[in-house]
Amino acid sequence: MFPALFRDPDATKKLLDTIIESPNGRRSMSRLARTCKAICEPSLNVLWRELDSLLPLMSLFPSNIMKRARRPGLGLAKAPNTEDWDRVLAYGERVHRVAYIESSPSVSPSVFTIIAENRPVPYILPHLQTLIWRVDTTAGLERSTFFLNPELQSLILEVGTRIPQLGTYLVNVCSHTQLTAFSFTSPTSLPETFTDLVRSQHTLEKLALVAPGALSSQVGQWAASLPALHTLELDLTGRSIIAVEGFFDDIVSSGVATPSDASSDSGVFSGDEIDFTEIKKSSLRLTGDLHSGGVFTDLRNLQLTGEVANIAVFLKHLTSELTSLELIIEDPPDMADWQDLSVLICERFSRTLLSLRIGATGASRFTELVRATSRAAADQPSRHLPLQYFTSLLALIRLEIELPESTLFFNEDLRYISKACPNIETLRLCPMARFSGSSGPHLTLEGVTALTQNCKQLQNLALVLDAHPGSAETLCALEVSSRSLLRFHVGHSNVNDPLHTTILLSHLAPRLESLKWFHEKNRPGYVEANAQGWQKVSDWLPHLQGMRLMERAKALGREAERPMMEQSVDATIKKTYVNKFAHVRPKTMEHSIQAAPTLVDRMVQIKPDLLSVFVDATPTCVEMAVDATPEIVHQSVGVETMMVDTEVDATPPSDTKSMETPFDDTMHLFQKYGDINSIPSMLPAFFTGLLAFAARFVLIYPLMLPKHMLDKSLSMLHAPKNNGDEPSNEKHELKGIQWNSTPSTTELLDHDIPPVCL
Repeated sequence: MFPALFRDPDATKKLLDTIIESPNGRRSMSRLARTCKAICEPSLNVLWRELDSLLPLMSLFPSNIMKRARRPGLGLAKAPNTEDWDRVLAYGERVHRVAYIESSPSVSPSVFTIIAENRPVPYILPHLQTLIWRVDTTAGLERSTFFLNPELQSLILEVGTRIPQLGTYLVNVCSHTQLTAFSFTSPTSLPETFTDLVRSQHTLEKLALVAPGALSSQVGQWAASLPALHTLELDLTGRSIIAVEGFFDDIVSSGVATPSDASSDSGVFSGDEIDFTEIKKSSLRLTGDLHSGGVFTDLRNLQLTGEVANIAVFLKHLTSELTSLELIIEDPPDMADWQDLSVLICERFSRTLLSLRIGATGASRFTELVRATSRAAADQPSRHLPLQYFTSLLALIRLEIELPESTLFFNEDLRYISKACPNIETLRLCPMARFSGSSGPHLTLEGVTALTQNCKQLQNLALVLDAHPGSAETLCALEVSSRSLLRFHVGHSNVNDPLHTTILLSHLAPRLESLKWFHEKNRPGYVEANAQGWQKVSDWLPHLQGMRLMERAKALGREAERPMMEQSVDATIKKTYVNKFAHVRPKTMEHSIQAAPTLVDRMVQIKPDLLSVFVDATPTCVEMAVDATPEIVHQSVGVETMMVDTEVDATPPSDTKSMETPFDDTMHLFQKYGDINSIPSMLPAFFTGLLAFAARFVLIYPLMLPKHMLDKSLSMLHAPKNNGDEPSNEKHELKGIQWNSTPSTTELLDHDIPPVCL
């Protein structure tokens, strides 16, 4: 079944608006949109209604056409097709407010070129109503023209430097839009023809001009001629009083300059005639027929920035019924000018002003920051801002003062406020102020009794005080107990006795719901003793409040019990007829009732839950050492020439005659003389060779064989090894002589040995 809550669009919208304004509201809204189809569309409309950047829109393009899928702000790698624009256009219809900051690197400027060249529709945000554009260059200013759709209502433009094409841009804006709110902020002057360029914007309701040249008489005349203007913001900083007066020079008050007031004189003898204009005005004022004219008669909200004297001069020219006034002043103000300004506000806007906020300019805050960080900061006392000049602000329901230096208030100031503002609901008197040990706050908790006694609508109170124990008279007085005070912010207040402070606070505010103080240790001005004291007060306060309310409820019950008395009444009707004539004339009375809606401003302290996570992203480095020294192997080959010492006794005997014949020739003799007849002649030579061979075989060879084997073994020891075990099979050549392995017995026998003669 469709939920009953979603059948009412207004109730659904209020519920979703509350969710998105809560802490982590956008994340909660995103999860809610994925819950069911019934809540999906309303949730998406609220989620995409306001964008702080164009980055969410860029992320709707397909990732395959982006330069980097996870960083859509870098732009697109190629032009998108028609299908790629479907999601962008679908979600673009939900956007009502968008902001762009040129100095932010979140979105690349190349994105706008692709949008201008490839957009399938004239406006990718057709229902855009508010455009916030902060730029420093001409190109950045021109990029905003892509979003100037006819439905645009509010344009907030902040220009950092002088742009010569600003006039052309304003013409383009006025030709495409009809705005209800326009804000222009720039350190450079407005164009000379500014009023002529924007004169067609006659539907403006809010106008903010913070730039040199905004106080010219032409701008004043144009602003005063806007029929629907109800909010105005101007910067008077650094301007002279004459320049502020010049803003109203060309403004003609309505109801004064009429055709009947014009003189019929041609101007030649005007000096001799009497001017009856003032006499006519006086007579009409006495009869009540004079319609008083004024300047900015429909203006309701005003924000002025500058010196107190300039603000007072500006307010003197206004005759409108302001309901909200915000003043950004130079701190500390001149006391004489502050008195004039306070009296003027009470005289002009006593019965209409609902909200008054007083803050400090950026220059004053910077000066205070420099002073606070210097070594002599503790020796400089805070200044007193007197509130006694606020004499009558009967309709005021909110008063906020946030100044960096004028932070000192007294209990008398609270009494003046309680008398001047009996209907006040929210009072904030510099709750962020810090005081040194020597010059602490002068407000006390007992001084708050003036507010709780006279201001019956007071709901929110924020100030810094010194919580002293209350007196017996205060604890016994029931009229100082407030039934409306619900929230109390004490900031860096001092507390000496938490128990007595709790007792007094439970008496002044028995229905207090929220008690806040600064308990962050990293906050400047933190005092641990005060933070712990207020923590005890917060813990004990609910118990004492419950006891107070219970006692007072019983006391009221006793007063309600009254004794009953029996009385008899004679109810007999006596009729008497008398003829009388009466002249009846009804008496009419005229009563006027001023109905002012009661506004309740509730403050919610939002403290996001922060989680600090540290990730060690240091890459792991492993250090390894590699020995790259080349391995050098020294190999040596021992080469020794084999020398054979053979001793041959070749000395012929004296009595024997021998003939040296080679062995081969002897063999040839056997072949030559192979017949039997030659044997006797060969026998001596044969026996000689046989004896030589026998001597060689028996004596020399046995002696030479061990020597050969010894030489071979020594050469094998010097030879290189293969695989650590095997002897090398390589053949080494030395000077062209080849050395073979150990000769076999056959090789030893085959050597040519010359015959030995015996």
